[in-house]
Amino acid sequence: MKLYYSPGACPLTIHVLLNDMGVEYELVRVDLKSHKTEDGRDYYEINPKGYVPTLELDSGERITELPAVAQYLSESQQNYHLFPEQGLPKIRVVEWLAFIGSEIHKSFAPLFNPASSDEAKKAAKDKINNRFTYIDQVLAQQAYVTGDVISIADIYLFVILTWASNMKLDLSQFSNLQVHKQKVSEYPAVQKSLKEEGLV
Repeated sequence: MKLYYSPGACPLTIHVLLNDMGVEYELVRVDLKSHKTEDGRDYYEINPKGYVPTLELDSGERITELPAVAQYLSESQQNYHLFPEQGLPKIRVVEWLAFIGSEIHKSFAPLFNPASSDEAKKAAKDKINNRFTYIDQVLAQQAYVTGDVISIADIYLFVILTWASNMKLDLSQFSNLQVHKQKVSEYPAVQKSLKEEGLV
């Protein structure tokens, strides 16, 4: 398998999954500004959407979109603990992946764009803080977003929280989020993936 990624971007979530599973894979770095892979290929020919992650299977099939890639990988192993196999526990993970992706991940777009106005950036930060307030309240009641056991949704949230820290967003009011970030950072597959992406 090949994982097309950009260091620190959302495919870090999938990278952690691959390391946690202990499967063989190859990392292919993508420059998201030039849309070129590290070996000079046009990334649009690999994924016409132009963004990461893309998981390329040994068969040549490619899967895009973080939740779809995560679910495919989880279903390749029986009773994989970071993504429950069925029932309400699985639905809760899907629910959180959707929420993080649509309500928080996408809200960072104006902060990544140098052309964004100050007003757009402020609106984005306000929305992010609003969502972080909700998650902080959830984490006041339980260890992880879906309950007492870590899931792939927590890994995704951790990646988002690293963006917030890198952009100097003030997280001091979110004590439970800070504890969560530290706890997930110590997960062995997270540590390994951060090192492989040159982030620590």
